[in-house]
Amino acid sequence: MEKANKAVDPRVYRLLIEQARDYALFVLDPAGRIQTWNLGAQRLKGYAPDEIIGRHFSVFYTSGAVQRGWPAYELKVATSEGRFEDEGWRVRKDGSRFWANVVITALRDDNGKLIGFSKITRDLTQRREQEEALRQSEERLRLMIESVQDYAIYMLDPEGLISSWNTGAERIKGYSREHVLGRHFSLFYEAADVEAGKPWEELAQARREGHAEGEGWRIRKDGSRFWARFVVSPVHDDEGRLRGFAKVTQDLTKQRHMQDLEKAAANVSEFLGILAHELRNPLAPIRLATEVMARHPAGEAVHETMRKTIERQTTQLVRLVDDLLDTTRVTRGQLALKREPVDLDEVVRLAVETATPFIEQSHHRLEVNVPRGLGVMGDAQRLTQALANLLNNAARYTPAGGAISVEGGIEGRCALIRVRDTGRGIEPEMLERIFGMFVQGLDPVERVGSGLGIGLALARRIIELHGGRLIAASEGKGRGSVFTLELPLAAVEMTQSEGRGATPVAAQSPKRILIVDDNVDSAVTLGHLLRSLGHETEIVHDGASALRAAEAFRPQIVLLDIGLPDGMDGYEVARRLRHIRREEGFRIVAITGWGQEADRQRAREAGFDLHLVKPVDPTELAATLH
Repeated sequence: MEKANKAVDPRVYRLLIEQARDYALFVLDPAGRIQTWNLGAQRLKGYAPDEIIGRHFSVFYTSGAVQRGWPAYELKVATSEGRFEDEGWRVRKDGSRFWANVVITALRDDNGKLIGFSKITRDLTQRREQEEALRQSEERLRLMIESVQDYAIYMLDPEGLISSWNTGAERIKGYSREHVLGRHFSLFYEAADVEAGKPWEELAQARREGHAEGEGWRIRKDGSRFWARFVVSPVHDDEGRLRGFAKVTQDLTKQRHMQDLEKAAANVSEFLGILAHELRNPLAPIRLATEVMARHPAGEAVHETMRKTIERQTTQLVRLVDDLLDTTRVTRGQLALKREPVDLDEVVRLAVETATPFIEQSHHRLEVNVPRGLGVMGDAQRLTQALANLLNNAARYTPAGGAISVEGGIEGRCALIRVRDTGRGIEPEMLERIFGMFVQGLDPVERVGSGLGIGLALARRIIELHGGRLIAASEGKGRGSVFTLELPLAAVEMTQSEGRGATPVAAQSPKRILIVDDNVDSAVTLGHLLRSLGHETEIVHDGASALRAAEAFRPQIVLLDIGLPDGMDGYEVARRLRHIRREEGFRIVAITGWGQEADRQRAREAGFDLHLVKPVDPTELAATLH
């Protein structure tokens, strides 16, 4: 302890100061004249002691600093505050400059009188050059990043607030720097993604795994969407603390659009191939049936067999065409519904009746257990179509000899219909995709004979238009599937007569009917049918002949095709027939393959009384002629 308190020889201090080589250590008098000079000062500034002692210390300053009085200012601050520290350029004897750290300390005697200043100068030129090189490098990097236009490059703080913004970010996202700095980057995400927490999940993944990347929809300032590929990287300091995140976003909307176009083209090509096959399937037996009938005398039992074959296959063709038309209506948002009380028991009965041929063809067992009185408000025909599509789907994807069941019930305020099957099942990733348009759970080669892939999409849309929902469930491949149809209950009372089929058409009195159709086979077969019902017919195949026949034959009903040759279509014929009708009073009925609502409206405007779509159901035709 005594050794520690023993006074150090003053000569040691003097040697320490005089021989220090890394620091210039010297003393100034109160006026700023140099009084002492050590080896470090000589090495650093280049002056020998006899060259510098007695001169004013401003000799070490640049001319600019001297002109603005900086040396005097340093002494003034040191005098008043006891100490002054600064960094700046200083000048050596040879005129070269170096970057110096300077500390000036005021020296006072025991009475507080200023007796001079101590000055310590250190050469920091190398550190300054390194810092300047780093600054320039960072500046070049900043300028490079800011000038990039094809990528949005910006920084986030640890909470996800935006702290930098480049030109590419402004171009891609539409926000200027002043409008986006300090805001959370979730600003660029869709509302559903924000609600699901995706922006925060990305930051958490970046922290956890060292980076996060992916693709998704993002929102520009103007509300438009773009498809983005992004990379998020965490930024840490030297001690490993998270300082924020670097985020790079690329606009891939054009590339995604091209991919979508290529995919759509492939889907269309594939769909057209499937459509051609599905149309040939019923056309082949129809053609063969007519050939068989031509080779056997009328009245033989084979004629009835062939007739039933043609009827079944024609029904299949009608279903395909109807599905295609409904697909167009769904795509355009034009699928219209009637609103009236409907008993789901009757819907089930009609749907089962529609699907029975397909179910029996595959030798499936069908069980139906639906209670009476499940009343909803809706369109009975569309609901029947939706349920029939579910039954056809079950029959199609269930191996021969399988089991299909239809069960009904009530849960809460909803009526439920469940269609179960023992079929091939649905993979988890397909449970939602199967409701997409033209989507099937099969490879293209396996799809032949499996429909167009639009039945489930139509069924779901129909149910959604009724305020309900359609859900698919399956335990996996080979485990069957369950489709649950859910509809809001309606407080309605179903009478015995409601939903029990059309009222039988009363016996009809013979009519004079003019048939106008450029398709000779269609006209002739329709004429045969009408004559078998006791009507008198006249057949023509163009508009001019129709006008002449209307004058001579004096029809009570004109069945008029719209697509006629020779420059006079059915619309024009109808307009001209209206002048004749004023005297004769006949009805004009369109029988055409054009069945859109716009076609019906145009027909009404042209003067048609009714609009029937080919192939016309015989029962509907009979009701029209009544």
